[in-house]
Amino acid sequence: MSTTGTGADAFTGSGLRTALGTFGVRPLDPPKDAALLHSWVTHPKAAFWMMRDATPEDVEREYLRIAADEHHHALLGLHDGVPAFLMETYDPVHRELTGLYEPAPGDVGMHFLVAPAGTPLHGFTRAVITAVLAHIFDDPAALRVVVEPDVSNTAVQALNEAVGFVPVREIDKPEKKALLSFCTREQFTAATGVSV
Repeated sequence: MSTTGTGADAFTGSGLRTALGTFGVRPLDPPKDAALLHSWVTHPKAAFWMMRDATPEDVEREYLRIAADEHHHALLGLHDGVPAFLMETYDPVHRELTGLYEPAPGDVGMHFLVAPAGTPLHGFTRAVITAVLAHIFDDPAALRVVVEPDVSNTAVQALNEAVGFVPVREIDKPEKKALLSFCTREQFTAATGVSV
């Protein structure tokens, strides 16, 4: 079991325990979870997810496609056992960033989306991204997380930097101009105090 040096947050293979509760993940079940995900990805706050006009059938089809893809994975995130966020990981050698940067062994691409909340909880999104990275780094083969947020999404860029990401350069993707950023296991631990 790995824990933080301060004891404020603690990560185990089953999730991240924080002052805001326990964060964990479970496999995504596209037919079962599509309606819930549809309500998340079409919400105005999910504009950068680029699925605002998707139907429930579109969402189910997209996550069935991901489930069948050996290089792309989706998990449903839980807060105290209740669905609260979506996380995706991908192999940047084969998906998303192919040909756009020089991948290193142990690179893992990541996306995450926090469910819309009626009453926002201060620090919740930061706790979610911390739990997402802790889950990824729980795999010893994961050495560096790669993200490519839209250059205009300054809120997520600030959040990324708060958990250890270092922006490298802008890249042109088919759907957006993105800010390529990296976070090593060591940078994550230094920024958050969570060791994995």
